Amino acid sequence: MTYALLSVVFLAIAALVLAVALATAPDRSRLLRRWWAPVLIAGVVVLVLTAVFDNLMIGVGFMTYDSARISGVRLGLVPLEDFAYPLAGLLLLPALWMLTRRRGRRL
Repeated sequence: MTYALLSVVFLAIAALVLAVALATAPDRSRLLRRWWAPVLIAGVVVLVLTAVFDNLMIGVGFMTYDSARISGVRLGLVPLEDFAYPLAGLLLLPALWMLTRRRGRRL
């Protein structure tokens, strides 16, 4: 299995959980209006931190990737597929919060 395929699986699961959470949230339009900016800012921060620290970890030899299993597209030393996991986390965290929150309570 390639890292790209594994990344697609993680992102698909995260997107599915988010879709279910949004579909079942009675206040989804208010949530989307309120959350889009913080989630976008968090996404940028997490992706920048991933780029910086993954480059450092790969550079010193903490992590290696089999060249036959990556797409070959890299940002510095980091394979593009490595950014899927933080993106999946950014999708999953708000989704899980929506699915587990108590209804009727103010955000």
